Amino acid sequence: MKPFRIDIPQRELDELKQRLAQTRWPDAGPEPGWARGIPLDYLKDLTRYWLEDYNWRAAEERLNFFPQFTTEIDGENIHFLHVRSPEPDAVPLILTHGWPGSFVEFLEMIEPLTDPRKHGGDPADAFHVVVPSLPGFTFSGPTKDTGWDIPRIADAWAELMRRLGYDRYVAQGSDYGMLTSLQLALAAPDHVSGVHINMLVAFPPQDDPAAMTGLDEDEQARLAHATRFALDGFGFQKIQSSRPQTLAYALTDSPVGQLAWIAEKFKEWADAPDVPEDAVARDHLLTNVTLYWLTATAGSSAQIYYESGRLPDQFNQTWGGPWPVTMPVGMAFFPKDVSRPIRRWAEKTIPTLTHWTEFSGGGHFAAMERPDDLVRDIRTFVARNVRHR
Repeated sequence: MKPFRIDIPQRELDELKQRLAQTRWPDAGPEPGWARGIPLDYLKDLTRYWLEDYNWRAAEERLNFFPQFTTEIDGENIHFLHVRSPEPDAVPLILTHGWPGSFVEFLEMIEPLTDPRKHGGDPADAFHVVVPSLPGFTFSGPTKDTGWDIPRIADAWAELMRRLGYDRYVAQGSDYGMLTSLQLALAAPDHVSGVHINMLVAFPPQDDPAAMTGLDEDEQARLAHATRFALDGFGFQKIQSSRPQTLAYALTDSPVGQLAWIAEKFKEWADAPDVPEDAVARDHLLTNVTLYWLTATAGSSAQIYYESGRLPDQFNQTWGGPWPVTMPVGMAFFPKDVSRPIRRWAEKTIPTLTHWTEFSGGGHFAAMERPDDLVRDIRTFVARNVRHR
Protein backbone atom coordinates (compact mmCIF):
# COMPACT_ATOMS: atom_id res chain seq x y z
CA MET A 1 0.00 0.00 0.00
CA LYS A 2 1.41 3.33 -1.07
CA PRO A 3 0.51 6.75 0.32
CA PHE A 4 -1.17 8.89 -2.33
CA ARG A 5 -1.47 12.64 -2.63
CA ILE A 6 -3.36 14.56 -5.31
CA ASP A 7 -1.07 17.01 -7.12
CA ILE A 8 -2.42 17.98 -10.53
CA PRO A 9 0.17 19.68 -12.77
CA GLN A 10 -0.65 23.32 -13.50
CA ARG A 11 -0.46 22.70 -17.24
CA GLU A 12 -3.48 20.38 -16.99
CA LEU A 13 -5.49 23.03 -15.18
CA ASP A 14 -4.45 25.60 -17.78
CA GLU A 15 -5.51 23.27 -20.59
CA LEU A 16 -8.91 22.78 -18.92
CA LYS A 17 -9.44 26.54 -18.83
CA GLN A 18 -8.45 26.86 -22.48
CA ARG A 19 -10.91 24.19 -23.50
CA LEU A 20 -13.69 25.80 -21.45
CA ALA A 21 -12.99 29.18 -23.02
CA GLN A 22 -13.11 27.70 -26.53
CA THR A 23 -16.32 25.71 -26.14
CA ARG A 24 -18.34 25.30 -29.32
CA TRP A 25 -21.96 25.69 -28.25
CA PRO A 26 -25.05 24.15 -29.88
CA ASP A 27 -28.33 26.00 -30.32
CA ALA A 28 -30.73 26.19 -27.40
CA GLY A 29 -33.17 23.64 -28.80
CA PRO A 30 -36.86 24.06 -29.65
CA GLU A 31 -38.16 24.56 -26.09
CA PRO A 32 -36.85 25.90 -22.76
CA GLY A 33 -36.39 23.85 -19.63
CA TRP A 34 -34.91 20.44 -18.86
CA ALA A 35 -37.30 18.14 -20.75
CA ARG A 36 -34.89 17.54 -23.66
CA GLY A 37 -31.69 17.78 -21.63
CA ILE A 38 -29.64 20.35 -19.79
CA PRO A 39 -30.59 23.91 -20.85
CA LEU A 40 -28.06 26.00 -22.77
CA ASP A 41 -28.32 29.12 -20.62
CA TYR A 42 -27.84 27.15 -17.39
CA LEU A 43 -24.86 25.21 -18.74
CA LYS A 44 -23.22 28.38 -20.04
CA ASP A 45 -23.48 29.95 -16.59
CA LEU A 46 -22.14 26.84 -14.87
CA THR A 47 -19.26 26.71 -17.37
CA ARG A 48 -18.45 30.38 -16.76
CA TYR A 49 -18.30 29.67 -13.03
CA TRP A 50 -16.04 26.65 -13.60
CA LEU A 51 -13.73 28.78 -15.73
CA GLU A 52 -13.64 31.98 -13.68
CA ASP A 53 -14.59 31.26 -10.06
CA TYR A 54 -14.05 27.61 -9.18
CA ASN A 55 -10.81 26.97 -7.27
CA TRP A 56 -9.40 23.52 -7.92
CA ARG A 57 -6.39 24.10 -5.65
CA ALA A 58 -8.70 24.75 -2.70
CA ALA A 59 -10.59 21.56 -3.50
CA GLU A 60 -7.32 19.64 -3.87
CA GLU A 61 -6.22 20.83 -0.43
CA ARG A 62 -9.53 19.70 1.04
CA LEU A 63 -9.22 16.27 -0.55
CA ASN A 64 -5.63 15.87 0.63
CA PHE A 65 -6.71 16.56 4.21
CA PHE A 66 -7.71 12.89 4.39
CA PRO A 67 -5.09 10.10 4.21
CA GLN A 68 -5.19 8.46 0.79
CA PHE A 69 -3.51 5.35 -0.56
CA THR A 70 -3.28 3.12 -3.60
CA THR A 71 -2.80 -0.62 -3.78
CA GLU A 72 -2.93 -3.23 -6.53
CA ILE A 73 -5.71 -5.80 -6.21
CA ASP A 74 -6.42 -8.43 -8.87
CA GLY A 75 -4.19 -6.63 -11.34
CA GLU A 76 -5.75 -3.18 -10.97
CA ASN A 77 -4.72 -0.06 -9.11
CA ILE A 78 -7.23 0.81 -6.37
CA HIS A 79 -7.35 4.24 -4.75
CA PHE A 80 -8.91 4.68 -1.33
CA LEU A 81 -9.19 6.95 1.70
CA HIS A 82 -8.50 5.38 5.09
CA VAL A 83 -9.34 7.49 8.13
CA ARG A 84 -8.99 5.84 11.51
CA SER A 85 -11.01 7.02 14.46
CA PRO A 86 -9.35 8.18 17.69
CA GLU A 87 -11.83 5.94 19.53
CA PRO A 88 -10.31 2.49 20.22
CA ASP A 89 -13.60 0.59 19.88
CA ALA A 90 -14.62 2.17 16.56
CA VAL A 91 -16.40 -0.07 14.05
CA PRO A 92 -14.73 -0.42 10.63
CA LEU A 93 -16.98 0.95 7.87
CA ILE A 94 -16.44 0.77 4.11
CA LEU A 95 -18.34 3.40 2.09
CA THR A 96 -18.83 2.87 -1.64
CA HIS A 97 -19.99 5.50 -4.12
CA GLY A 98 -21.80 5.01 -7.42
CA TRP A 99 -22.07 6.70 -10.81
CA PRO A 100 -21.80 9.61 -11.56
CA GLY A 101 -20.30 10.15 -8.13
CA SER A 102 -16.88 9.49 -6.64
CA PHE A 103 -15.20 9.31 -3.27
CA VAL A 104 -15.95 13.06 -3.09
CA GLU A 105 -19.54 12.16 -2.17
CA PHE A 106 -18.52 11.26 1.38
CA LEU A 107 -16.29 14.22 2.29
CA GLU A 108 -18.78 15.84 4.67
CA MET A 109 -19.47 12.54 6.46
CA ILE A 110 -15.95 11.34 7.23
CA GLU A 111 -15.15 13.50 10.26
CA PRO A 112 -18.54 13.06 12.02
CA LEU A 113 -18.26 9.31 11.47
CA THR A 114 -14.67 8.96 12.67
CA ASP A 115 -14.77 11.48 15.53
CA PRO A 116 -18.34 11.90 16.83
CA ARG A 117 -17.03 13.25 20.15
CA LYS A 118 -15.63 16.29 18.31
CA HIS A 119 -18.90 16.79 16.40
CA GLY A 120 -21.36 16.65 19.28
CA GLY A 121 -22.04 12.93 19.09
CA ASP A 122 -21.50 9.89 21.27
CA PRO A 123 -17.95 8.48 21.04
CA ALA A 124 -19.52 5.02 21.18
CA ASP A 125 -20.79 5.69 17.63
CA ALA A 126 -17.32 6.05 16.11
CA PHE A 127 -16.13 4.35 12.91
CA HIS A 128 -12.85 3.66 11.17
CA VAL A 129 -13.73 4.76 7.62
CA VAL A 130 -12.52 3.32 4.32
CA VAL A 131 -13.66 4.99 1.08
CA PRO A 132 -12.41 3.22 -2.07
CA SER A 133 -12.81 4.53 -5.60
CA LEU A 134 -14.60 2.00 -7.80
CA PRO A 135 -12.40 0.40 -10.49
CA GLY A 136 -12.35 2.67 -13.52
CA PHE A 137 -13.36 5.76 -11.52
CA THR A 138 -11.05 8.75 -10.98
CA PHE A 139 -7.79 7.59 -9.34
CA SER A 140 -8.77 3.89 -9.62
CA GLY A 141 -8.87 4.25 -13.38
CA PRO A 142 -8.71 3.55 -16.11
CA THR A 143 -8.99 -0.21 -15.74
CA LYS A 144 -6.72 -2.38 -17.87
CA ASP A 145 -8.80 -5.55 -17.82
CA THR A 146 -12.34 -6.63 -18.66
CA GLY A 147 -14.69 -8.37 -16.26
CA TRP A 148 -14.87 -5.80 -13.47
CA ASP A 149 -18.47 -6.58 -12.55
CA ILE A 150 -20.03 -6.29 -9.11
CA PRO A 151 -18.92 -9.72 -7.76
CA ARG A 152 -15.32 -8.99 -8.76
CA ILE A 153 -15.42 -5.55 -7.13
CA ALA A 154 -16.86 -7.07 -3.95
CA ASP A 155 -14.04 -9.61 -3.85
CA ALA A 156 -11.55 -6.75 -4.23
CA TRP A 157 -13.18 -4.87 -1.34
CA ALA A 158 -12.95 -7.97 0.86
CA GLU A 159 -9.25 -8.19 0.05
CA LEU A 160 -8.77 -4.48 0.73
CA MET A 161 -10.34 -4.77 4.18
CA ARG A 162 -8.25 -7.86 4.91
CA ARG A 163 -5.07 -5.97 4.03
CA LEU A 164 -6.13 -3.13 6.31
CA GLY A 165 -6.47 -5.62 9.16
CA TYR A 166 -10.24 -5.42 9.56
CA ASP A 167 -11.84 -8.79 10.30
CA ARG A 168 -15.39 -7.54 10.97
CA TYR A 169 -16.87 -4.46 9.34
CA VAL A 170 -20.01 -2.76 8.07
CA ALA A 171 -20.59 -1.97 4.37
CA GLN A 172 -22.56 1.07 3.18
CA GLY A 173 -23.43 2.49 -0.21
CA SER A 174 -25.88 3.75 -2.81
CA ASP A 175 -26.21 3.12 -6.54
CA TYR A 176 -23.33 0.80 -7.52
CA GLY A 177 -22.17 1.23 -3.94
CA MET A 178 -25.42 -0.41 -2.83
CA LEU A 179 -24.86 -3.34 -5.18
CA THR A 180 -21.24 -3.70 -4.09
CA SER A 181 -22.11 -3.58 -0.39
CA LEU A 182 -24.78 -6.27 -0.69
CA GLN A 183 -22.56 -8.43 -2.88
CA LEU A 184 -19.72 -8.00 -0.37
CA ALA A 185 -22.08 -9.38 2.29
CA LEU A 186 -22.67 -12.44 0.11
CA ALA A 187 -18.97 -12.85 -0.69
CA ALA A 188 -17.65 -12.40 2.85
CA PRO A 189 -20.46 -13.27 5.29
CA ASP A 190 -18.01 -14.07 8.09
CA HIS A 191 -16.56 -10.58 7.89
CA VAL A 192 -19.51 -8.29 7.07
CA SER A 193 -21.51 -7.69 10.23
CA GLY A 194 -24.12 -5.41 8.66
CA VAL A 195 -25.07 -3.53 5.49
CA HIS A 196 -26.56 -0.05 5.31
CA ILE A 197 -27.89 1.26 2.00
CA ASN A 198 -29.64 4.38 0.81
CA MET A 199 -30.91 3.04 -2.48
CA LEU A 200 -32.71 -0.18 -3.37
CA VAL A 201 -34.47 -1.59 -6.42
CA ALA A 202 -37.29 -3.91 -5.37
CA PHE A 203 -39.45 -5.66 -7.96
CA PRO A 204 -42.79 -7.28 -7.03
CA PRO A 205 -42.19 -10.86 -5.83
CA GLN A 206 -42.91 -13.27 -8.68
CA ASP A 207 -44.16 -15.93 -6.26
CA ASP A 208 -46.80 -13.62 -4.78
CA PRO A 209 -49.75 -13.01 -7.14
CA ALA A 210 -51.21 -10.53 -4.64
CA ALA A 211 -48.12 -8.31 -4.64
CA MET A 212 -49.69 -5.83 -7.09
CA THR A 213 -53.02 -5.66 -5.28
CA GLY A 214 -53.96 -3.41 -2.40
CA LEU A 215 -51.36 -0.75 -3.15
CA ASP A 216 -52.00 2.39 -1.14
CA GLU A 217 -51.69 5.90 -2.61
CA ASP A 218 -48.01 6.27 -1.73
CA GLU A 219 -47.11 2.84 -3.14
CA GLN A 220 -48.99 3.62 -6.35
CA ALA A 221 -47.00 6.87 -6.67
CA ARG A 222 -43.73 4.98 -6.25
CA LEU A 223 -44.74 2.46 -8.88
CA ALA A 224 -45.80 5.23 -11.26
CA HIS A 225 -42.43 6.93 -10.79
CA ALA A 226 -40.65 3.69 -11.64
CA THR A 227 -42.72 3.37 -14.81
CA ARG A 228 -41.93 6.94 -15.88
CA PHE A 229 -38.24 6.43 -15.22
CA ALA A 230 -38.19 3.19 -17.21
CA LEU A 231 -39.72 5.00 -20.19
CA ASP A 232 -37.82 8.29 -20.03
CA GLY A 233 -34.81 7.99 -17.73
CA PHE A 234 -32.78 5.07 -19.03
CA GLY A 235 -31.07 6.71 -22.00
CA PHE A 236 -27.76 7.10 -20.19
CA GLN A 237 -27.84 3.46 -19.06
CA LYS A 238 -28.49 2.12 -22.55
CA ILE A 239 -25.51 4.04 -23.92
CA GLN A 240 -23.11 3.21 -21.09
CA SER A 241 -24.09 -0.45 -20.97
CA SER A 242 -23.77 -0.95 -24.73
CA ARG A 243 -21.26 1.56 -26.20
CA PRO A 244 -19.18 3.07 -23.38
CA GLN A 245 -16.11 3.42 -25.56
CA THR A 246 -17.89 5.55 -28.15
CA LEU A 247 -19.18 7.85 -25.42
CA ALA A 248 -15.66 8.13 -24.00
CA TYR A 249 -14.31 10.09 -26.97
CA ALA A 250 -16.77 12.94 -26.58
CA LEU A 251 -16.58 13.20 -22.79
CA THR A 252 -12.79 12.90 -22.68
CA ASP A 253 -12.35 15.60 -25.32
CA SER A 254 -14.92 18.13 -24.11
CA PRO A 255 -15.02 19.29 -20.47
CA VAL A 256 -18.41 20.92 -21.09
CA GLY A 257 -19.67 17.62 -22.45
CA GLN A 258 -18.44 15.88 -19.30
CA LEU A 259 -20.04 18.59 -17.16
CA ALA A 260 -23.40 18.31 -18.95
CA TRP A 261 -23.43 14.50 -18.74
CA ILE A 262 -23.00 14.57 -14.95
CA ALA A 263 -24.80 17.78 -13.97
CA GLU A 264 -28.00 16.63 -15.66
CA LYS A 265 -28.13 13.61 -13.35
CA PHE A 266 -27.67 15.79 -10.29
CA LYS A 267 -30.75 17.72 -11.40
CA GLU A 268 -32.84 14.64 -12.26
CA TRP A 269 -31.85 12.33 -9.41
CA ALA A 270 -31.35 14.73 -6.50
CA ASP A 271 -33.88 16.74 -4.54
CA ALA A 272 -33.34 19.65 -6.94
CA PRO A 273 -36.57 21.31 -8.11
CA ASP A 274 -34.94 23.81 -10.48
CA VAL A 275 -31.15 23.36 -10.73
CA PRO A 276 -28.59 20.91 -9.28
CA GLU A 277 -27.44 23.51 -6.77
CA ASP A 278 -30.81 23.21 -5.04
CA ALA A 279 -29.44 19.93 -3.68
CA VAL A 280 -25.62 20.06 -3.92
CA ALA A 281 -23.34 23.08 -3.60
CA ARG A 282 -21.92 24.22 -6.94
CA ASP A 283 -18.28 23.83 -5.84
CA HIS A 284 -18.95 20.31 -4.52
CA LEU A 285 -20.54 19.30 -7.82
CA LEU A 286 -17.66 20.79 -9.81
CA THR A 287 -15.04 19.01 -7.71
CA ASN A 288 -16.71 15.73 -8.64
CA VAL A 289 -16.84 16.66 -12.33
CA THR A 290 -13.28 18.00 -12.34
CA LEU A 291 -11.99 14.70 -10.96
CA TYR A 292 -13.61 12.82 -13.84
CA TRP A 293 -12.07 15.30 -16.29
CA LEU A 294 -8.55 15.38 -14.84
CA THR A 295 -8.34 11.58 -14.64
CA ALA A 296 -9.94 11.10 -18.08
CA THR A 297 -12.18 8.36 -16.67
CA ALA A 298 -15.53 9.15 -18.26
CA GLY A 299 -15.23 6.06 -20.44
CA SER A 300 -13.65 3.71 -17.94
CA SER A 301 -16.24 4.59 -15.27
CA ALA A 302 -19.02 3.82 -17.76
CA GLN A 303 -17.60 0.33 -18.27
CA ILE A 304 -19.21 -0.80 -15.01
CA TYR A 305 -22.58 -0.59 -16.81
CA TYR A 306 -21.32 -2.77 -19.66
CA GLU A 307 -19.86 -5.34 -17.25
CA SER A 308 -22.84 -5.45 -14.88
CA GLY A 309 -25.99 -4.98 -16.91
CA ARG A 310 -25.64 -4.99 -20.68
CA LEU A 311 -28.70 -7.15 -21.35
CA PRO A 312 -32.20 -6.48 -19.92
CA ASP A 313 -32.37 -9.72 -17.93
CA GLN A 314 -28.84 -9.19 -16.65
CA PHE A 315 -29.74 -5.64 -15.61
CA ASN A 316 -32.80 -6.81 -13.65
CA GLN A 317 -30.85 -9.60 -11.98
CA THR A 318 -28.02 -7.24 -11.07
CA TRP A 319 -30.18 -4.51 -9.58
CA GLY A 320 -33.27 -6.35 -8.39
CA GLY A 321 -31.76 -9.14 -6.35
CA PRO A 322 -32.92 -11.08 -4.48
CA TRP A 323 -30.22 -10.62 -1.83
CA PRO A 324 -30.13 -13.65 0.50
CA VAL A 325 -27.72 -12.07 2.96
CA THR A 326 -27.55 -13.38 6.52
CA MET A 327 -26.68 -10.22 8.45
CA PRO A 328 -28.88 -7.21 9.28
CA VAL A 329 -29.54 -4.68 6.53
CA GLY A 330 -30.66 -1.09 7.04
CA MET A 331 -32.32 1.18 4.51
CA ALA A 332 -32.41 4.99 4.52
CA PHE A 333 -35.02 6.16 2.02
CA PHE A 334 -34.72 9.65 0.56
CA PRO A 335 -37.94 10.47 -1.32
CA LYS A 336 -36.52 12.16 -4.43
CA ASP A 337 -34.19 9.30 -5.27
CA VAL A 338 -34.52 7.78 -8.73
CA SER A 339 -35.40 4.46 -7.05
CA ARG A 340 -38.39 4.56 -4.68
CA PRO A 341 -38.88 1.03 -3.35
CA ILE A 342 -42.09 -0.29 -1.85
CA ARG A 343 -41.20 -1.55 1.60
CA ARG A 344 -43.07 -4.85 1.57
CA TRP A 345 -41.41 -5.73 -1.75
CA ALA A 346 -38.05 -4.69 -0.30
CA GLU A 347 -38.53 -7.02 2.65
CA LYS A 348 -39.05 -9.89 0.20
CA THR A 349 -35.94 -8.86 -1.74
CA ILE A 350 -33.82 -8.69 1.43
CA PRO A 351 -35.19 -11.01 4.15
CA THR A 352 -32.86 -9.56 6.81
CA LEU A 353 -34.00 -5.95 6.26
CA THR A 354 -34.33 -4.93 9.92
CA HIS A 355 -34.09 -1.13 9.73
CA TRP A 356 -36.04 1.31 7.55
CA THR A 357 -36.00 5.11 7.81
CA GLU A 358 -37.93 7.48 5.54
CA PHE A 359 -36.73 11.08 5.34
CA SER A 360 -38.74 14.11 4.31
CA GLY A 361 -36.29 15.29 1.66
CA GLY A 362 -33.15 14.35 -0.21
CA GLY A 363 -32.44 12.23 -3.23
CA HIS A 364 -29.93 9.97 -4.93
CA PHE A 365 -26.82 11.77 -3.70
CA ALA A 366 -27.78 11.70 -0.03
CA ALA A 367 -24.17 11.73 1.17
CA MET A 368 -23.82 15.15 -0.50
CA GLU A 369 -27.40 16.40 -0.09
CA ARG A 370 -28.20 15.29 3.48
CA PRO A 371 -24.91 14.13 5.06
CA ASP A 372 -26.07 14.74 8.64
CA ASP A 373 -29.19 12.63 8.14
CA LEU A 374 -27.22 9.82 6.55
CA VAL A 375 -24.58 9.84 9.28
CA ARG A 376 -27.27 9.74 11.96
CA ASP A 377 -29.06 6.83 10.29
CA ILE A 378 -25.87 4.80 9.91
CA ARG A 379 -25.11 5.36 13.59
CA THR A 380 -28.62 4.31 14.61
CA PHE A 381 -28.61 1.19 12.44
CA VAL A 382 -25.22 0.02 13.67
CA ALA A 383 -25.98 0.76 17.33
CA ARG A 384 -29.24 -1.22 17.25
CA ASN A 385 -28.37 -4.04 14.88
CA VAL A 386 -24.63 -4.61 14.70
CA ARG A 387 -22.54 -3.56 17.67
CA HIS A 388 -23.85 -6.21 20.05
CA ARG A 389 -24.18 -9.11 17.60
